[in-house]
Amino acid sequence: MNKKTICFIAQFPPPINGLSKAVSTLYNSELKNKFEFEKIDITNNLKFIKNLSLIKKSNADLFYFTISQTKYGNLRDLIILQFLIAQKKKCVIHLHGGYYRKLVDNDLPNWQKDLNYKLIRNLEGVIVLSNSLKYIFKRMISKNKIYVVKNCIEDTLLLTDTEVSKKLNTLKEKQVIHILYLSNFIQTKGYQIVLEMAKLEKENVYLGNKPRFYFDFAGEFLKNSDKLFFEEYIHKYKLEKFVTYHGIVDGEQKRELLKNCNIFILLTRYPKEGQPISILEAMGNAMTIVTTNHAGIPDIVQDGINGIVSKNENDIKTIYQSMYHFTNTELAIISDRNRKYCREFFSQIQYIESMKNIFESL
Repeated sequence: MNKKTICFIAQFPPPINGLSKAVSTLYNSELKNKFEFEKIDITNNLKFIKNLSLIKKSNADLFYFTISQTKYGNLRDLIILQFLIAQKKKCVIHLHGGYYRKLVDNDLPNWQKDLNYKLIRNLEGVIVLSNSLKYIFKRMISKNKIYVVKNCIEDTLLLTDTEVSKKLNTLKEKQVIHILYLSNFIQTKGYQIVLEMAKLEKENVYLGNKPRFYFDFAGEFLKNSDKLFFEEYIHKYKLEKFVTYHGIVDGEQKRELLKNCNIFILLTRYPKEGQPISILEAMGNAMTIVTTNHAGIPDIVQDGINGIVSKNENDIKTIYQSMYHFTNTELAIISDRNRKYCREFFSQIQYIESMKNIFESL
């Protein structure tokens, strides 16, 4: 029996982000043994005409399309969707975020909004990251065509049982807890708030208290203004002994950061946020989470269970004090719970199995 062909119309690395990592994990998975995979990388918009030609030539049984959440990205997507539907090609779209509905209803001209509704209605299905994000496609497509596939942690990033056991045992004796911010440096992701916490830690130490926290930052500066702010803030408040910037990390360097840090912080209000893979990576590697009740995050992190879920990320002193009053034993218990929870519900094998079931059903 011939294998069915699935054509990926998606963003592949580079750059490395939650979306491109998820696409790469799926494309390189063992599903290649069950399906024939084709690849059309839409990361570079300068190749748009060439990509349309590749789509036209493809005789795939199903097109798997990861859509954009920007105005001009949506315009590109609409052309692709019209192209697919006009040629009666089956298509399922995957939304890696939480902003698409607000974009369509609030940010687009009426003709573009109407076209989104019309084209989405004609798809084989849509995929979102969590149950709380299913509303995005409400009244755009029938309920039975809305699928939920949770993000996952790459197996290569997970610490071994021996490494986790050592990490948790070491944590109980640690004097200084390392806090990790691992994301792009965007203001609404909350990196500036974490810098202010580093300033609070310095002030606390200068009052005669023992050092409690050290702050590790990693990720990409998308704007030079954010890079300047970060560097100037550290210089202005003399935080060099409390902060390290590790650059853009991946592979073994990223794994080491996840192994050495015990609290992961992402106080995000990023409009396009979905279900941050970085939070899952931290949980899966035995870390306590400090975050916000935003987008799909409440589906994976509960306040007091997995760490701290703040309703007001600008109440910096309260968040800092809440972290400060965690005992090392409490951090170890929460971190171990997070690891078990992630391995049970957000493993790479579950993600691939969920996608396999959707591909088969369509």
